Amino acid sequence: MRFAVWAPNADRVSVIGDFNDWDAARHPMQVRPEAGIWEIFIPAVEPGALYKFAIRNRDSGEVLTKTDPYGRRFELRPNTAAIVEPPDNYRWQDAEWMEHRRRHPDFWQHQPMSIYEVHLGSWQLDEHGQFLDYRTLAHRLVDHVRALGFTHIELLPITEHPFDGSWGYQTTGYFAPTSRFGSPDDFRYFVDHCHCNGIGVILDWVPAHFPRDEWALARFDGTQLYEHADPRQGEHRDWGTLIFNFGRNEVRSFLLASALYWLETFHLDGLRVDAVASMLYLDYSREDGDWIPNIYGGNENLEAISFLREMNSVTHGEQPGTCVLAEESTSWPQVTRPTYLGGLGFTMKWNMGWMHDTLTYMREDPVHRRYHHDQLTFGMLYAFTENFVLPFSHDEVVHGKGSLLQRMPGDDWQAFANLRLLYAYQFTYPGKKLLFMGCEFAQRHEWSETRGLDWHELCSEYHRGIQQLIADLNALYSSCPALHHYDFDHRGFAWADCHDSDQSVLSYYRYARSEGDRHRDQRDRHNDQGDLQGDRHRDLDGLERDRHSEEGDRHKEKHHDYSLVALNFTPVPRFGYRLGVPQPGFWQERLNSDAACYGGSNLGNGGGVMAEEIPWSGQPYSVSLTLPPLAAVVLVSSSHDDGALGTGD
Repeated sequence: MRFAVWAPNADRVSVIGDFNDWDAARHPMQVRPEAGIWEIFIPAVEPGALYKFAIRNRDSGEVLTKTDPYGRRFELRPNTAAIVEPPDNYRWQDAEWMEHRRRHPDFWQHQPMSIYEVHLGSWQLDEHGQFLDYRTLAHRLVDHVRALGFTHIELLPITEHPFDGSWGYQTTGYFAPTSRFGSPDDFRYFVDHCHCNGIGVILDWVPAHFPRDEWALARFDGTQLYEHADPRQGEHRDWGTLIFNFGRNEVRSFLLASALYWLETFHLDGLRVDAVASMLYLDYSREDGDWIPNIYGGNENLEAISFLREMNSVTHGEQPGTCVLAEESTSWPQVTRPTYLGGLGFTMKWNMGWMHDTLTYMREDPVHRRYHHDQLTFGMLYAFTENFVLPFSHDEVVHGKGSLLQRMPGDDWQAFANLRLLYAYQFTYPGKKLLFMGCEFAQRHEWSETRGLDWHELCSEYHRGIQQLIADLNALYSSCPALHHYDFDHRGFAWADCHDSDQSVLSYYRYARSEGDRHRDQRDRHNDQGDLQGDRHRDLDGLERDRHSEEGDRHKEKHHDYSLVALNFTPVPRFGYRLGVPQPGFWQERLNSDAACYGGSNLGNGGGVMAEEIPWSGQPYSVSLTLPPLAAVVLVSSSHDDGALGTGD
C-alpha cells in the first residue's frame, strides 16, 4: 500500500496504524521537498487496516496525529482513523442511465426536475431506533420517491463528519461517504439502485468551511495549511469553523479533486454547493474592520470566485450531464451564467428571495394579505435572471421556525388548505422544485436530526391528502410541458392578472414550446456548431428579434400546451371569476387543491369550462371560473388532455 500526504512545514512524517502498533518509529516517510509531499510504500497492508499520520512541525517540534485528508473510508464516530479501502471493483448496473446523461448534458433545461431533499440519519429509523444502512435506504427511499413522482434525491452531506448535530455540514472526510450507514460500496449500491429506477442523486457538498477538530484539517502540519493564518480571513465565527485558503493551488486541487471524485467514482448526478454567499464576500457576517479587502479595495473574494469558476468549468467538462447547484442568498449577478460571459458557471441557483417572500406572505392572516400582494408579484421581476430552483428546504423547518404546516395561519382546516395552496403555487411557478422530507405529508413538528419522521401522521386524512397532492402535482408538472419546458425562460410565462390585490387572487399562464420556438431552438443548435464568437453575436441579434416578435407569436403560433393557473389566497370562494384565455374550446380543470381527495371542500368547476368569445385582459377569449377558498385551480387547453387529477364539483 502506498501512502502519501501533503505536509510542507513538517520535518518528519510517519504512518501509524494497527499494522505497526501505532508506532511512529516504524514507518517514517520520505519527502519530495519541492512539493512538500511525504510518501512511503508499505507491503502487506491489507484492506480494512486503520491508519493515521504522525506529523512533527519543523519550527515548534510539535507532533500532531492527523487522519488522512484523502481517506476514502473512516471509522464510525467517535473514532477517527482512516481505513485502507481496496480499489473500486463495484459492478455498476446503471450504464443506460450514465450513457443518457453523457449524451444529453443539458437535459435539465427543458425537462421536469423535482428534488426530494433527505437527511439519511432521520428519514426513517429501524425498530431499535438505529440508522438504516445505505442498501435498506436505497429500496425504501426509491419506493417512496417513485410513488410521489420526484425525479431526484438530494442528500444532506454524507461526506464523513464527526458530529451528528452538524447534519454533515462540518465535513472532515472529503472523499469518504460516512460510515454511519455502511461502506463506500454500500453507497455505490444506493446510487446504482436509484439510477436503475430512474432517480437522480445530488450531494450537498461543503467547500466553504471545515471544522476545527485537531485530528483533521485544522493546522494540519502545525501551520495554517488549508486555512488562512489571519482570523479576519480564516474564521467563520458564526459557525465556529475555518475558511479554506482558495488562493493556494494545493487547496484548490484538494477541493476540485473531491468534487470530481463524487461525480466520477460514485456516479452522482450533481452537487449542491453549500453557503456560496459566504465564499463570495470577504465581509460576510463581519463587522467593519474585521475583514481584509481584496487587492482592489473591494469586498469580493477574488480567489474564491476564481475557484468556483474553475470548479464549474472542470466538473461540467469532465462529467457532462451533471449539475452544480448554488445555495447563494444574495443578488450576486450571473451565478448561473457561463464563465466565458463572466458568470460563475453554476447550473442552477436556489431562489432564496422567492422562498422568503412567499413564506412571509403565507404567514399573514388572509384578511391582511391584500396589503402584501407585492410579495408574490415582485419575484417575477428577476425570475429569469438565473436558472432558479424553488426550495422549501431543511433550513425552513428548523431552529424554532416550526414546520411548514405550523407556519400556516388559521384553524386546522385553513392551515392544511393554505399548505396545499402553497405547494400548488410552487409547482406551477417557473423554476425547478425542491421539497424537504416530511413536508410531503405535512409533518406537524419541526424537524430534528435526533429522531425519525412522524410517519404515523399518515393515519390522518388531512396528512394523506397532502401526500396525494404532492404526487398529483409532480405528475402534473412532469406531464404538462407548459409547467416545465420554459422553467428558465420568460417565453413560458405571462400574467393573466397580477393586480387583484383586493381579492388576493393571483393568476398566470404557462406556455410550452411553440412551432416558432422549435425552429429558433434548431437554429441555436446549428449555431452552436459554428464559431463561438460568431454565435454570441447571432444569439444577441436573435434575442432582440425574438423580443419584438414574441407577443405576436403567442397568438399566431400553435403551442403544444397552454396552462392557466388561478390562486385564491383567501377563505372566500369567488364565483364567476373571469380570466382571459388565448384560445377557444374546452379548458380542463387538471388540478384543484380544494378537491375532496386532498381534504378540501370539493368546490370547483366540474372538470372544466368552455371558453367564451368574450375578450378579456388582452386575450381574445375568456372563461368564467369558480375559485375555491384558499385553493389553486390549474386548467389546460383541450389540445393537451392527459386526464384530470384532483378536481372539485
